[in-house]
Amino acid sequence: MQEEAVRDVIEGRDSVVVLPTGGGKSLCYQVPALVREGMAVVVSPLISLMKDQVDSLVSNGVAAALVNSTQSDEQKRETAAKIRNGEIDLLYLAPERLLTNRTLDFLTTIPISFFAIDEAHCVSNWGHDFRPEYRGLRVLKNRFPDASVHAFTATASERVRDDIADQLQLDSPNVLVGSFDRPNLTYRMIRRDNALRQIMRVIDQHRGESGVVYCITRKEVEQTAAALTAEGISALPYHAGLDDETRQNNQDAFIREKVDVIVATVAFGMGIDKSNVRFVIHAGMPKSIEHYQQESGRAGRDGLASQCVLLYSGGDLMTWKRILEMGDRSNFDEAMQNVNAMSDLCSGVKCRHAAIVNYFGQEFDVDNCNACDVCLGELDTVEDPITLSQKILSCVVRLKERYGVAYTVKVLTGSREPKIAEAGHDQLSTYNLLGNESAAAVRMWVEQLVSQGFLERYGEYNVLRLTSEGRDLLQRKGTVTLTRSKVSASGGRSSRSPVTESWEGVDRALFDRLRARRSELAAERKVPAYVIFGDAVLRDLARVRPSSLAGLGRIKGIGERKLAEFGELFLSEINTHCEDGSLTRDVVGVPAESRPAVAAAKPKSLKGVAVQQEAFAMFKQGKSVAEVADAMGRATSTVRGYLNHYISEAKVTDPSPWVTVEKVRHIEAALSASQDGRLKPIREALEANEEVEEDISYEEIRVVVACCQNR
Repeated sequence: MQEEAVRDVIEGRDSVVVLPTGGGKSLCYQVPALVREGMAVVVSPLISLMKDQVDSLVSNGVAAALVNSTQSDEQKRETAAKIRNGEIDLLYLAPERLLTNRTLDFLTTIPISFFAIDEAHCVSNWGHDFRPEYRGLRVLKNRFPDASVHAFTATASERVRDDIADQLQLDSPNVLVGSFDRPNLTYRMIRRDNALRQIMRVIDQHRGESGVVYCITRKEVEQTAAALTAEGISALPYHAGLDDETRQNNQDAFIREKVDVIVATVAFGMGIDKSNVRFVIHAGMPKSIEHYQQESGRAGRDGLASQCVLLYSGGDLMTWKRILEMGDRSNFDEAMQNVNAMSDLCSGVKCRHAAIVNYFGQEFDVDNCNACDVCLGELDTVEDPITLSQKILSCVVRLKERYGVAYTVKVLTGSREPKIAEAGHDQLSTYNLLGNESAAAVRMWVEQLVSQGFLERYGEYNVLRLTSEGRDLLQRKGTVTLTRSKVSASGGRSSRSPVTESWEGVDRALFDRLRARRSELAAERKVPAYVIFGDAVLRDLARVRPSSLAGLGRIKGIGERKLAEFGELFLSEINTHCEDGSLTRDVVGVPAESRPAVAAAKPKSLKGVAVQQEAFAMFKQGKSVAEVADAMGRATSTVRGYLNHYISEAKVTDPSPWVTVEKVRHIEAALSASQDGRLKPIREALEANEEVEEDISYEEIRVVVACCQNR
C-alpha cells in the first residue's frame, strides 16, 4: 500500500496508514517530503529512532535534521538557520518539543508541507502504548490549516484507527490498512520447561547474528542476560530500571553490532530501526497480540527469513493479572481480555500466521503457511481427541464450573494436595482420570479447549465453564484438535523452513568478511550497520560476487550514492576473497527460493488477484456493493475497496449502478465546492443544499468523483 499512501501525502489528503513492522512506513512520508514544496515535520517518540532515521536519510543524500534535548544550543541554532534558508526537507521532533509555544510559533513562519505522526497508536487511549502527550497533536490542524496530517502505525484495530482520526481531527482521512502477515517470519509457540536451555537452542542456530530476547520483568531480564553471558553469548540487558546512559549505551551497542543479543522488557523496541534481527525470543507470554505483533515484528525487517519463538506457561497469565492489578484499574477488564486472547493464541492449534491475521480482522488465503510450528507439523495430534476432551469437560462439570485451570489440572492428574481432599474432590469420578499424563500436558489440553471455544474463562478469578459447543462435544457432537509437543518443537529448524532457503547460494565466508567490513565502516561513521548496507545486500553480494562497480550497481539496495561511497571498498574485499580462493565471479541464476518473503507471499497474492477479478466481473454486470459482498462472503468495506479499484482500472464513467441517479445529480452539482480533491467540502455543500433529502455517504461521493475523473 506504499504507492497509495505516498500519493495521499503528495496530494495533501489526510490519512491513517497501518502497515506491519518492516512494511516500509517511513518511505511513505520520506518520498513525499522530497516532492512537495516546503518542509515536512515528522513526529517521533524516541530520540534514538529519530537519530537513526536522520543518519540513514543523510547517508542517502537527503536534507534531514532533528532537534532534541541532547543537542547543544549552537547545534539547535544551526538547524534553525538551515530551516529558515529552506535547506531542510525533513525535520524530526518529539511531540513534547513540537508542542511548545516556541516551536509552534517558529514553525508558523516556515512553509510546512505536512506533518507525519509516527507510532500514531500512542494517540489512542485504546492503543497498546497510549501516551498522553500525543493527544496534544490535535492542535496541528488548527495552527497549520494548509498542512495535511498523516498518522502511521504498525498495529491498530479499527477502534484505534477511528480514535486516531478523531483525536487528531483529521479531515476525511483515507484509511489504509496493509496486510498484517509477515511471510518471512517462522512462528513457534512452545511450552516453557527449561527457559535458558530453550533460549540457547535458538541462539545456537544464529551464532554471530542479531537477536532479541523479551522477558516480562526486569529481574528476569537481568538474570537471563547474565546467564547468556556466562554461556559465552555476547548479550546486554535493557529495561526501564537502568539509568538513561546505560540503557542508551546498551541499545547503541546492539544497533552497531558490538553485541549480538539484547535481553529486554517491552520498554525496548519502539526506537529500534534495525533491519537484520534474525530472531526474536519471548521468554514469557506478551500481554496482548498487538504487543506480540510489534515485538516479533522486530525480526526480519529486511525481508529475509527469521525466527520468532515464544516460550509460555500457564503461570504467565497470572503474572500479567498481578501486574495489571497494580496499574490503572479503569481498563483492567479489557486488558485481561487481551491477555486471554494472547493465551489462546499460544495454546491454539490453528496456523499462527492465520490466527494473527484473523485477529486483526483480515483473511488469510494460504492453506499452509509453511512457516509456523502448526503448519510445519511440529505438533503431534492426539489420536482420540474427543474422548480426551470428554474427560476434561466432565471434570469441569463435576467441579460445578467453580474452579480455574490450575485446580482442574490437579484434580485430573490426581494431586494429593490437602485442599483437594478437604473439598472431597478426590472422590469425584474424574479424579486422577489423567494421572498417567504430565500436569503440563493436561494444562495444555485445557487451554486448547479454551482457544477452540469449548471452554471459557469468566469472572475475576478466570473460572472455567463449558460453552454450548463444549456441551455438544460432551455428547460427541463436533470436532476438536488436541496436540502433544514433539521434541523438535523446542526450537529445532525444519528442513522446510525458509530460514535455510534464504542462505541458498550464499558464500558464507565472503558474507562474514563483508559483514566485518560493514561493521568497521559503521563504527567509523558512528551509524548503525544497516545504514551502510542491509544483510539482504550483503547476501546478494556474497551470492553473485560481482567483478566490477557496474556489477555492484545491479545489486538491489545499492543506489548511486552508496555505490560511489562504498563501491570500491566492498569490491576490494570481494576481489581479495575471490583471488585467494580462485572463485568464479558474476554468478547468475540465483534461485527464486533465496527470496523467501516473495516466494511465501506468491500463492496468497495470486489468490487475492483471483478474488478481486471475481468482484470485478460482478461489478461489470452492474451488481451493487451489498450484492457482491453477500455473494462473496466478504465485508462491505473490503468490497468497497474492490469497487474503487474496478472504477479506476476499467475507467468507468457511469456511477449509476452504485449511486442513484438523483444522488449523482446532486453530487456532480457540488463538485465545484472542492478545489483540491478533498471530499469533505463536497459533503458539506450537499448538507447545506435544501434540495438534498437523503443522506449521501462519503463512499457514494467517492464513486461519483472517480467516475467524473475518468471522463
